[in-house]
Amino acid sequence: MTTISEAPQTINLAVGGMTCAGCASTIQRGLAILPGVDGAVVNIATRRATVNVDGTLEPEQLEDMMRAAIEGLGYQVLTPRADDPAHEAMTLSDEHAAHITADAARIADYRRRVIVGATLAVPLLLLSMIPALQFSGWAWVAAALATPVVFYSGWPFHRSAVMSARHGATTMDTLVTVGSLAAWTWSAVALVRGTGHVYFETGAVIVTLILLGKWFEVRSTAHAGDAIRALSARQSATATLEDGTVIQRDALEMGMRFVVRPGEIIATDGMVVEGEAAVDASLVTGESAPVAVTVGTEVVGGTIASDGSLTVEATRVGSETMLSQIARMVDEAQSGKADVQRLADRIASIFVPVVMGLSLITLIVWLIATGDATRSVAAAVAVLIISCPCALGLATPLAVMVGVGRGAQLGVLIRGPRVLEDTRTLTHVVLDKTGTLTTGRMSVADQTSGLSDDGAATLFAAAAAVEARSEHPVAKAIASAFEGRPLLKGFRSFPGRGAAATVQGAGADGGIADVTVGSHRLFDSMPDALAQWALAREETGHTVVYVGRSVPLGAGLIGTGVIDTAGAAGAPVVAPLAAEAAIAVRDTTKPGAREAIVALKARGLVVTLLSGDNQRVAAAVASELGIDNVIAEVLPSDKAGVIERLRAEGGRVAMVGDGVNDAPALAAADIGIAVGTGADVAREASDLTLVSGDVRAVDDAIGLARRTLGTIRGNLFWAFAYNVVAIPLAASGLLNPMIAAAAMGGSSLFVVGNSLRLRGYTPKR
Repeated sequence: MTTISEAPQTINLAVGGMTCAGCASTIQRGLAILPGVDGAVVNIATRRATVNVDGTLEPEQLEDMMRAAIEGLGYQVLTPRADDPAHEAMTLSDEHAAHITADAARIADYRRRVIVGATLAVPLLLLSMIPALQFSGWAWVAAALATPVVFYSGWPFHRSAVMSARHGATTMDTLVTVGSLAAWTWSAVALVRGTGHVYFETGAVIVTLILLGKWFEVRSTAHAGDAIRALSARQSATATLEDGTVIQRDALEMGMRFVVRPGEIIATDGMVVEGEAAVDASLVTGESAPVAVTVGTEVVGGTIASDGSLTVEATRVGSETMLSQIARMVDEAQSGKADVQRLADRIASIFVPVVMGLSLITLIVWLIATGDATRSVAAAVAVLIISCPCALGLATPLAVMVGVGRGAQLGVLIRGPRVLEDTRTLTHVVLDKTGTLTTGRMSVADQTSGLSDDGAATLFAAAAAVEARSEHPVAKAIASAFEGRPLLKGFRSFPGRGAAATVQGAGADGGIADVTVGSHRLFDSMPDALAQWALAREETGHTVVYVGRSVPLGAGLIGTGVIDTAGAAGAPVVAPLAAEAAIAVRDTTKPGAREAIVALKARGLVVTLLSGDNQRVAAAVASELGIDNVIAEVLPSDKAGVIERLRAEGGRVAMVGDGVNDAPALAAADIGIAVGTGADVAREASDLTLVSGDVRAVDDAIGLARRTLGTIRGNLFWAFAYNVVAIPLAASGLLNPMIAAAAMGGSSLFVVGNSLRLRGYTPKR
């Protein structure tokens, strides 16, 4: 898939034919030197080139140059051209399908070459190693057996090495080519001259073993992208409209209504307008239990109605659906590079030339020390063959790819590799209360006033009218609890404190009144009985909202913090405001919230509850959940400041939130974790998104990120340690080239297998 984004422009090309990190490095260097290119990143795991362009050239012209550069290096561009009709329609799923097709072809090609190599190399090895099998002229038979193996089975290595050499680059294929051809050439010269020992079996076995390792590696790494392929593929091809017409999913538009029958995949994101069903959302949320949906419930495209029929109105289509956004986020995360990978890439970029230099030094030292050309060549070839830049290059991107994909299956979206590294040093987890630790579905539990029944009903209805204009969960609870809402005008919101408006019929005399609804900070006074009533409920975890009214002055609203502009020369006039009534609203903690806190504390993390509620309410919730640290009465605009203060004190902070007002704090934290049930802006500001909304997934996310980072470090340790130990052993003559070839193949397979273990990661709960 080729995508071109705005400012700065980015062109993505799917690349086929890469076999090692050196291939990616070669392509990256080839693209980086093109005019109009600001930078290029080629990822061996996702097999994609991501190129930032400066806009000085037309995208089509630059794409042509990129294609020419990639194909000139001997690789294939799998993305259709920009002027191809298939280009616009190509999705991530199509790109993965193209890679699957290319992988299948490469696996089949390797299989044929391995069969030829093994069929000829095994008898060649027996003939060369067992003197009893040798006969007059056996060396010529050995040459006949070795030549097809070295040149036919080894052709993919030789072709890649030559293409890279034409552009001044070296890869792992260069080492294999030089090593196998050196052994074959040495033996051929010795055979023709009739002098010295022949090593035809060395070149043949080297090629066969490394090709066998590559065959296994390609088959294994093809599974690394299974998670994102599953996300992309889990979409219905068609949708059935209300009138029974069946259309392609891509033809759906916002506002269209479609029918979902039992067992069918929901075609796109939407709102249920008719029917009830249990929906299997496990692919998206990672939760196995079906979720009951009914009229008014939002559903996600790609989930399955396991029983019951639904009529759904499309709210998001095409690339805007949650499944598409998840797939895109996962794909972008897999394409990124961690800092540790950049270090590995820098080492890998000079690895092959250094190894070739070491091989030459080994040859010279052995010749000087022993004068034995045969042993000298064998040691030099062993150094070439045993060195393994592949393990080094695959160590990070493959682990990132598998780890991020597994996260997507569990409903944990990891924005990029940097997040994995940052989880290692976390010391604090700060959690928002409403919607994160609690359900956010509040209800009115009690109310009181010193008014008559009619007067109280009028005031509470006015409060509901004011709160109906707000999106806050507390406001929604109050708005839905009282009927007969009157007309209002002049609505004003005071973030973190409340709201006010001029309401028709809210006055004590039945006239208009300014009605203020919110926290105690908006009021100058309240009756002692009201204060005692509120205190008792706050101590049991209720949120108390106060209601007050006054006669409007001029055109504005009055009350503490509510400014009326009727003063002289436009000077603000602030009138005292007394609370006349109070409403107690109750939220419930999420199932598993306490379990989540226990798990986070078990990791040694300092857990803090951050809330805009007053200290008593926040402390009651914290006590219920086992949270020791509470920071309460924090305005939305001040939440980011709390995070910055903790960081300034030396903490490494993760912020967990779900709402619009959490976005600045999420962005300010070392790691922002958005609960997926919340606002889009919160998810945009976050580094991790928990699709399910289950707060226990915070620990799952940290656990998976740390496990992935541990896998990366294990891979890199193995790759470095292997080369540090193996190269001196080969140079000392303790390993012959055939053993070196087997060791090199095993090194790459270890990294692949270790990374694929992440597919089995399961949360402890």
